[in-house]
Amino acid sequence: MPTPRLYVTDAIVLSRFDYGEADRIMTLFTPEHGKFKAIAKGVRRTTSRLGGSLEPLAELRVALARGRTFDVVTQVEVTHAWLRLRDSLESTATAWYLAELADRSIEERHETEGLYALLKRAYELLDAGMASHRVARWYEMHLADELGVRPEVDRCVECDRMLEADEEFRWVPPLGGVLCWRCPGPPADRAGLSVDALKLLKAYQRMDIEALAGLRLQPAVEREVEGAMRDFLHVSLERDARSLDFLDEVRRSRGSTSGTRLS
Repeated sequence: MPTPRLYVTDAIVLSRFDYGEADRIMTLFTPEHGKFKAIAKGVRRTTSRLGGSLEPLAELRVALARGRTFDVVTQVEVTHAWLRLRDSLESTATAWYLAELADRSIEERHETEGLYALLKRAYELLDAGMASHRVARWYEMHLADELGVRPEVDRCVECDRMLEADEEFRWVPPLGGVLCWRCPGPPADRAGLSVDALKLLKAYQRMDIEALAGLRLQPAVEREVEGAMRDFLHVSLERDARSLDFLDEVRRSRGSTSGTRLS
């Protein structure tokens, strides 16, 4: 059966850049068609019907016509604007970071319904006012799960022994997770992982996001888990997200939050 020339899909804009005098090329993320580039012709003109709707950090309903190099956007409707997400600079920077992770995780034109649903849910949580760093860690952990590289946090990645709470652990992303003290690897002062950080990593794997939102934690533990997940994704995706520098700058400007220990 021939592929129809015209089609309609839900989409989130992952990135965009200006092209020519008035056009714009965008990377669209869709549940049925995966990630692909599309062109919006004349969108930068003040008279364009598409200009006000074809924006990032929103879910769109997009009509497209297949083209030789890029599919062409013909109509756009905003279905979820997520306007409150943009009220906080940290929330906005986090949303761009999550979009970049999605962009780097998937190949073009591969069906990615699970990853699309994950990004959409993360944007809904940010829009609802959930702490940005909690949403980011939840998203990172479940993104790794969707990509088939779920980090091991229960057993030693070398000897497969169930870890005990009173022993030393090491976080070794190239091996896929936690290494026990008995197995050879980097010294604890270079890759050590605290018991509380291990508990929090397990929580991000197993708990509902609503329950995670209510946890009260020591900032040091949250920073430890953030560093652990960044290292893990750096290995899994083979590079760091460029948007991290801006996100870190925003977070430094607002200071850190306090909490109590995870029980």
